[in-house]
Amino acid sequence: MNYIQKAKDAFYENKNISIDERLKWIKSIKNWILKNENKIVKSIQEETKKSYSDAYISEIFGVLEHLDVLLHKGKKYLADEKIPTPIVLMGKKSKLYKDPLGVILIISPWNYPFYQAIVPITSALITGNSVVYKPSELTPLKSLLNEIFSVNDLINRGLVQIVHGDGSIGKELIDQKPNKIFFTGSVSTGRKIMEQASKNLIPVELELGGKDAMVVFNNSKIDRAIKGATWGTLTNCGQSCTSTERIFVEEDSYAYFKEQLLLNFKKINQDVDSDGNADIGLITSDTQVSIIADHLKDALEKGAVQLTGHDWDFKSKKIPPILLDKVTPEMKVFNEETFGPIAWVYPFKSTEEAIRLVNDSPYGLTASVWNKDIKFAQDFAHQLEVGGVSINNVMLTEGNHELPFGGVKDSGIGRYKGQLGLYSFCNLKSIIIDGNHGKTDPNWYPYTQEKLSLFKNLTQSFFSGGLTNFIKFAINGLKLEKLSNTLGKKGRS
Repeated sequence: MNYIQKAKDAFYENKNISIDERLKWIKSIKNWILKNENKIVKSIQEETKKSYSDAYISEIFGVLEHLDVLLHKGKKYLADEKIPTPIVLMGKKSKLYKDPLGVILIISPWNYPFYQAIVPITSALITGNSVVYKPSELTPLKSLLNEIFSVNDLINRGLVQIVHGDGSIGKELIDQKPNKIFFTGSVSTGRKIMEQASKNLIPVELELGGKDAMVVFNNSKIDRAIKGATWGTLTNCGQSCTSTERIFVEEDSYAYFKEQLLLNFKKINQDVDSDGNADIGLITSDTQVSIIADHLKDALEKGAVQLTGHDWDFKSKKIPPILLDKVTPEMKVFNEETFGPIAWVYPFKSTEEAIRLVNDSPYGLTASVWNKDIKFAQDFAHQLEVGGVSINNVMLTEGNHELPFGGVKDSGIGRYKGQLGLYSFCNLKSIIIDGNHGKTDPNWYPYTQEKLSLFKNLTQSFFSGGLTNFIKFAINGLKLEKLSNTLGKKGRS
């Protein structure tokens, strides 16, 4: 079936739906979520094996915050915008339209199946597009998503189509030529999607993996940073693209930090619970279990010391928090994305070394820096090759849905969320409006030596600056306008 063509038909049939009508869709979706939050969490848990609190906090709250931004700011962000027009184009007006692109193909991962469905789908809908959505085959949330997007009849109208299957289905959908692809997932799959899309020049938005760094200076609140590292490493059992995978601590605080982090890891309550008392759940994917096991075995073979989590059998999805010591750069766990509940701490001596350690990675999603000197921390953030930095907090840039989210290097291409992120789903159309007059523009034909001389004088005076030159510019402009109109009427003699 050609799902993309069906979505294109739906797009053209519904192209003139107002922003106010689209906002009603968003409001209905928000209300449905509020009424069915327990049902949603249970569905997420069944497929991901998250803890109840983890699923609720990371998926329900974040989605509702995103929807609130759309409801309160969407109309303003998507309105036609007046753009300044230079004086050399006096009499004309400039605008920017945020028109829809058409059909957005959204391909999402398994680690946050509800969040990664609702946020991009509603972003595409509010901007006027139709959507073809392919969830991970591991976490399809079939009945749940069908129920949500049956609100306002979005599925029956073809504005949202949910297509289930493995990677081969994704390939077929790309061959059907959507207007844009929004993919969240692994670097390897992102490369394949980009290569396939390039054959038809389909634009892509790639939200890929990370190996996020945490940099802790001696003058920071060390105990708070340790708590942040505990959560940043273990949230969703480490299955987050922005989870803390590299912890760099200034050497005077290194031993204490490692000791206290170990104590925190031992206190973590791990269970797929129903009452909210568990901190983390299990690993979702068998493939991910294999990757984590491979990284851990490689580290231990190369001299790393395992401080906790010794009872894991390298097979079970219930991987306990694991803290490693004596980790070195030649280990996989140092450089490759692990995507699991493993942490290690590495000492640094200077600011320059810390910057080098953070940037010496193929990834560049987010990072955190901990320092009591906020000015220093902000300057430090400028030096990091990442898409976002949390200062004295961890994994927080994605918590503000007014901020765009995305990475650099192997962590992806583009941004979504917030005002700038909404524009990822738009055709930003430049408009210039001239009056309905009979004048001939100075840059139109015919060209003559006299016109060129006036144009040169106008150029020199306009770009040289100063009041005298501005007066010269105005005089030359009037002369050029008069000559252009005269030449335009009589033509070249």
